[in-house]
Amino acid sequence: MDLQLQNKVIIVSGGAKGIGAGIVKTLAAEGAIPVIVGRNEQDNLNTLAEIEAAGGQGFQVAAELNKPEECERVIKEVIAKFGRIEGLVNNAGVNDGVGLEHGNYEDFMASLHRNVIHYYLLAHFALPELKKSKGSIVNISSKTAETGQGGTSAYAAANGGRNALTREWAVELLKYSIRVNAIIVSESWTPAYSKWIKTLPNPEAKLKEITGLIPFENRMTTPEELGNATVFLLSPRSSHTTGQLIYVDGGYVHLDRALANA
Repeated sequence: MDLQLQNKVIIVSGGAKGIGAGIVKTLAAEGAIPVIVGRNEQDNLNTLAEIEAAGGQGFQVAAELNKPEECERVIKEVIAKFGRIEGLVNNAGVNDGVGLEHGNYEDFMASLHRNVIHYYLLAHFALPELKKSKGSIVNISSKTAETGQGGTSAYAAANGGRNALTREWAVELLKYSIRVNAIIVSESWTPAYSKWIKTLPNPEAKLKEITGLIPFENRMTTPEELGNATVFLLSPRSSHTTGQLIYVDGGYVHLDRALANA
């Protein structure tokens, strides 16, 4: 299926690694021009090189999205380069373990900046161009907003905010024909996930336990699968879909856990 994304300029925050890289590579394969935004320029360039080696095209902007002025600079650089923006994927963030019992105000607020404030800022600064192009926005979110996890209050709150903003923006931007949706992630194997699980006493046993709770095929969702769903929502092929929270998780959140071991 042609997703009609040829030469569309689409910004992907956190696009150099993991889920973001899966989205970026899928966009490039569809002929779009993904703009990789991340704090590490070399990581951005490495992913950009992979895209170009596969015959695609792209662009990168190194930025620290915790800073509002950096979010604005990203949008200005993209406009200066291409003169347009047709899509935005808010993806950057980290499950940073700022909990209630052992957390504090400063860490909580810093986590919100890492995980949801820049979602608002990138969308705000990109909006004039998205109005012109009748583009679309996809927010990447997490199951933690719905299920909880324990010990990660700030990240859970940020994801609740991501989901609420998805619905709020879908309403506010109806008049501009801008669609806004979210992809909800449960368990996906990324470099960050790999790094985390290696900190545990028995990583292999823990991984087996986690995948055993995922009903569909007892495996994690791949970044490529998340990329496929995200790119579809960005495309005109999903032209009457807005305000939706799409769970791409092998049934992790909504199916009975008893099914996982059936």
